[in-house]
Amino acid sequence: MKILAIGDATNNFYLMQKYAKNIKIHLIDFPKAGTETKAHSSPPGEVELFDSLLISKQVDKIKQIKDEFDLCIAKPWAGARIAYLAGLNYILYFTGSDIITPPFVKNAKFSYSNEVTENFNFLERSFYRKVFDSAIACVSTSDEYFLPLQKYRKDAIRIDRICVDTELFHENVSKSDLQKKKFTFLAPQRLGLEKGYDLIWDAINLCKSDFDFLQVKWFVEANRGGTTVIDPNKLSKINMDLYENAPSQVKFIPLIDHKDLGKYFAAVDVIMGQMRSGDISGIEREAAFCKKPVLSYSDPNKKTILDGKEVESPFLPKSKNPNELAKLIDKIVESKEFRDDLAMKEYVYIKNLSTPELVMKDWESVFEKLNKKYKTINRKTSFYEKIINYFGLSVERFYIKKFREKNIQARGKKEYESLTRK
Repeated sequence: MKILAIGDATNNFYLMQKYAKNIKIHLIDFPKAGTETKAHSSPPGEVELFDSLLISKQVDKIKQIKDEFDLCIAKPWAGARIAYLAGLNYILYFTGSDIITPPFVKNAKFSYSNEVTENFNFLERSFYRKVFDSAIACVSTSDEYFLPLQKYRKDAIRIDRICVDTELFHENVSKSDLQKKKFTFLAPQRLGLEKGYDLIWDAINLCKSDFDFLQVKWFVEANRGGTTVIDPNKLSKINMDLYENAPSQVKFIPLIDHKDLGKYFAAVDVIMGQMRSGDISGIEREAAFCKKPVLSYSDPNKKTILDGKEVESPFLPKSKNPNELAKLIDKIVESKEFRDDLAMKEYVYIKNLSTPELVMKDWESVFEKLNKKYKTINRKTSFYEKIINYFGLSVERFYIKKFREKNIQARGKKEYESLTRK
C-alpha cells in the first residue's frame, strides 16, 4: 500500500515515512524557511517539497502524481485544503490546536485567552468546513485533541501513540559542549501563554533552590494562529510582558536545531515542558526517551489509551498551581533519587507510547481498513463542487497577499517572489 502525505509542520509524517515497514509513505511538504528549517528533523533531500507557494500549482502537482497512491493523509489546514482541491480521498490528522480553534468556527478562542486566534470571513469558514467534512476519516491523539475533534466528527478515530525519532533521541546520545555552572533546566519549547509560561514564571519566583533556567528564545503567538516569532520587537503585549518580566534565573539562548536537541537534553539536568494543556508534546516525549527527567503538567482527568487499555501518565505536576510547581522544582533540584525515579517512570511510559514500531502498527491497521473501504485515492466530486473549487482557486492571489509580509520576513523578497511566480 502506498500513502501520499501532504504537509508536516511537526515531523509526524516524516517519522511515519522513515519508520514504516509494511507500507510506503511519500511525504510532500511545503517550502520551509527560518525557524521551520531548524524545527524539522528531516535531513535535506529526504522530503519532497512543493516548488511554489501558489495553491493552484500545489494542486496541479498532486493531481499529476495522485494515481501512484492508494490513500492520502494530510495535516490541517494547508495540507488538507490541497488534498480537498485535488479531489482526493484523504485522512485528516490532528495533533495540536488546529482542532481546538478550527478555522470553520467563528471567533475561535483558547479557554485561557479572550483574544480571537485568527479572523476568517464567512466564505473562508464555509470552505474549511467543507474541507473538514469531506475527509474520509479524522484522526487525533489523546483527550486534549480527540475530545474536541469528537464534537465535530462522531466517527473520529483515536491513536494515542505518536513517534519519537529514536535515532536522535535515546539514552546514549552524546552531550553538547554547553557550559553550565550550576543545576540547569532547559526549556526548548516556544514561550507563550499557550505553554503556560505565566504559571512557570510565578513558580520560579516562589522557588528556594538555586538553579539556572535556559529558555530558547522563540515565541508562540496564539492570537495569530500559532505564529512563531523570534524577534522580541514583534511580540504581542501578552508575550512582551512575559519576555520582559522573566525571573532572574532565566537565561535566553538561541534556537537549537532539532537534530542537535538530544545533545542539549543530555547536557542539562531537567527539562521543563508545558504547564497549560495537561498533555505531553514532542519536546517532552523526546526528552523522556533520553531518560532525562521532565516536568510537564499532566491533567489527571485526561487519559491515555494504548492497546485498548487506560495507561496512567507519570509526568508531574498533576496541578497547574504555581505553588505546587515551585515545590516540585525545589524537590527535583535537591534530590537525585527523585530525579532518577521520575526519569525512569517517564521513560517506560514513553517507550510504550512512542516507539516507532508500535506507532506504525496502529497506523497500518487504520490505513488497511480505509483502503479496503474506499479502494481508490480519487474522491467522487459533483459538478457543483468542481465549479466551486474552480472559483476558489481563482482567488488564491487574495491568500498570497494576506500572508505576503509574513512570508517575506521568513524567506526574503527574492525567494518569495520566485515561489509565487505564475
